[in-house]
Amino acid sequence: MRTLVLGGARSGKSAHAEGLLDDARVEYLATARHHPNDYEWEARISAHVARRPQSWHTVEPTDLPAVLRVACGVPVLVDDIATWLTGELDDAQAWEGSPQPVRACRARCAELVSAVAACPVRLVLVSAEVGLGVVPSTRAGRLFRDELGALNGELAAVCDEVLLVVAGLTVKLR
Repeated sequence: MRTLVLGGARSGKSAHAEGLLDDARVEYLATARHHPNDYEWEARISAHVARRPQSWHTVEPTDLPAVLRVACGVPVLVDDIATWLTGELDDAQAWEGSPQPVRACRARCAELVSAVAACPVRLVLVSAEVGLGVVPSTRAGRLFRDELGALNGELAAVCDEVLLVVAGLTVKLR
């Protein structure tokens, strides 16, 4: 079973996703990249780590689709797709919206969707829902919103269950 948990900033989406997996062993795929000089960001990562059960195994994959393709044995939680996409946009140098880097990033997104569709274990994905906000005033902001919105839709199409968390309350979309 594949579940996509969507929600806005501070909505409770990660905590809800973690609560879906009460297994003693979980492979937790953390996609946030470390920025040692950004103390606030590092504190956020530390808070996420602190609330995970000690029996969960955390992996910070450099190639998320590849890790999902070989998942076996234990449930997998990916937190989160938005930070993964940010890293992919960084790696492709796509922030200016040039066609070639954006195409490269979209190819990586297609790899992720394919890996999610084929994942043989219980899978829970967390992602930010960006379609409810204002239109960003910057090119980079619009690029991120548009690409994440498209990716969320593609992931929802291959997931068995899609949930939306708003103010700590969960709505089942599918």
